[in-house]
Amino acid sequence: MYASLKSLITRSVSRSNAHRLVLALCLCSSLVSLWAYIGRVPLPLSILLLNLTTLIVVGVWQWNSRKSIKLQPQELADRLLQVQENERHRLSRDLHDDIGQLLTAAKLQSEWLKRRLPDDLQSQCAVLCNTLNETLAKVRDVSAILNPRQLASLGLEASLRAHLLKTLENTPVHWSLECQQRLTGIPEEMAVAAFRITQEAVTNMLRHAQAQNLLVRLQRLPEGLSLMICDDGQGFSPAPNPGLEGQRGMAGMSERIDQLGGSLSVSSRPGKGTRIDALFPWAPRALERASAPKAVE
Repeated sequence: MYASLKSLITRSVSRSNAHRLVLALCLCSSLVSLWAYIGRVPLPLSILLLNLTTLIVVGVWQWNSRKSIKLQPQELADRLLQVQENERHRLSRDLHDDIGQLLTAAKLQSEWLKRRLPDDLQSQCAVLCNTLNETLAKVRDVSAILNPRQLASLGLEASLRAHLLKTLENTPVHWSLECQQRLTGIPEEMAVAAFRITQEAVTNMLRHAQAQNLLVRLQRLPEGLSLMICDDGQGFSPAPNPGLEGQRGMAGMSERIDQLGGSLSVSSRPGKGTRIDALFPWAPRALERASAPKAVE
């Protein structure tokens, strides 16, 4: 995905250089024609007018192309993130609907078979049933990770708590999720971005950090939704440009926060743990909902 983005941007830059070359050639042609006309060199007036018209048209075209090229990288990043999220949803649906149903059918068949097998084959059939149960549970877990359906029904806080509970269930990590305010009225795209960033940070921690403690804090601030993720693991040296340095997870976090116009800071050193601070600014409508007085329950 990131290689495709770089290739598209590179081609855009090459086209920009070609546009400048055409503009320079038109300018030179117009200057030569103007010099010939002023110097009384025989030259039809129509050719001079044609050159000047061409120069004006190419100049306007170059100006419009220049503005569109400036917007292209951000537009491409936004589009790629949207395609990635759609692909996650498709894979989640296929796992849950197709593979999940096939495994459920196999599980039912194995249970039917177990009731009819002789005693000497019961142990092998029990192993088969347990394997199918574990595989079905894994498929459902992966489907939930790819498409956190509970975000729409349970909300961001409950979805994050369920994810942390499931992901860190059999690990030595002691974790805490702090949320002092209610997070109702959070826009869907903001909730998905916060969930994905936390998901990526926890995955990186389990793979590399060897941390013992994890703290995730969500806060509703006047300027936006604040997300803080802190662990006491081995830490690392954050790269100025994570995508070019191979830190794909960090690059994905930056792209998600940039898509919403927010800010992301990563504080980490080898042996000193890692802290990630993300701020998602309120959109105008979300700001109205965030500022509205909460109903007393």
